[in-house]
Amino acid sequence: MKMFFGCLAAILIAGCLSQASVAEIWYSPGIYEGSAQGHRGTIRVRVQISHAGIEDIVITSHMEGTFPGVAAMEELLDQILIEGTTDLDVITGATLSSRGLLDAVDDALSKAHQHSSALINP
Repeated sequence: MKMFFGCLAAILIAGCLSQASVAEIWYSPGIYEGSAQGHRGTIRVRVQISHAGIEDIVITSHMEGTFPGVAAMEELLDQILIEGTTDLDVITGATLSSRGLLDAVDDALSKAHQHSSALINP
């Protein structure tokens, strides 16, 4: 029984550690672009990153409908900036638009992470 609870505790701790925010991961400061498939087409974003984390996100192009797609994306942008992560739930009724935005931001963040890795490991 002790072994079971020990394993359970280890799994829970590992799960908590894997939920790292952007500020906890090393990114090279700068402006990065990302894109991903939304409900009606490609969603493109520009993400500004500082040493403190995500500073700004701008949706540069999309083909999503005003409601619920754009409304959901605007809500998610605020949540990403507040929480400092893209590990968020999608907005009900705009699942594909929400997922597309989160994936586009993740795409930009992956470029920032790759850039920092190149600086650290030339």
